[in-house]
Amino acid sequence: MSYEQMQNNKVFLSGKIVSEPVFSHEMMGEGFYDFSVAIKRLSGQEDIIPATISERLMSGCDFGVGAEIGAIGQFRSYNKLVGEKSKLVLRVFIRELAPPDSDNPNTIELEGFICKPPVYRQTPFKREIADMLIAVNRAYNKSDYIPAIAWGRNARYASGFEVGSKVRLTGRIQSRIYQKQVEEGVVEERTAYEVSISKLELLEKPVAQPVETATEEEYPPIAPDYKD
Repeated sequence: MSYEQMQNNKVFLSGKIVSEPVFSHEMMGEGFYDFSVAIKRLSGQEDIIPATISERLMSGCDFGVGAEIGAIGQFRSYNKLVGEKSKLVLRVFIRELAPPDSDNPNTIELEGFICKPPVYRQTPFKREIADMLIAVNRAYNKSDYIPAIAWGRNARYASGFEVGSKVRLTGRIQSRIYQKQVEEGVVEERTAYEVSISKLELLEKPVAQPVETATEEEYPPIAPDYKD
């Protein structure tokens, strides 16, 4: 992975491990494990963020439930086939461990391309929101497709972005629980992950063909007045 590709997707998380690492897969003889990290917001509410780490980084460290962890990595997406549908799965891929930092426990910086028209709306209490899907380039001609939410003035700004526009954003990764009706009379509780944007910048307007998006499950709308 090039230096530029590492810089366009940077995540720092600091929190408590809330699930035991579970073996996920093996690549070139190295095992990778999935677990979740709980990170407190200023409001006291917690975001539960899924993460993946290599056994090499885990060596000699405490990864039991309740252990504190600081980690640097990237927010990545994967398409998982569930039945006949493709589901967008989001996880933080940890590249290195770092000292925990309670002052800035959840930060993300992304640089990528708008790959769906932003959806702008207002809540019943007149709070402005814009949903976006950002394509972030990765090595080996891959891309990560990251859902993001802009608020207030940033939402109005984002509402004018065209598909193919290059943007840079800073924010945090958030989790939220929602209910989805999967068939008549059957409702499932699911968790969605997205970037809550604090700073947004338009770098380039589209100059070529629009960016194509990956096949993904329809992303769940946020609650009418979702709060930090």
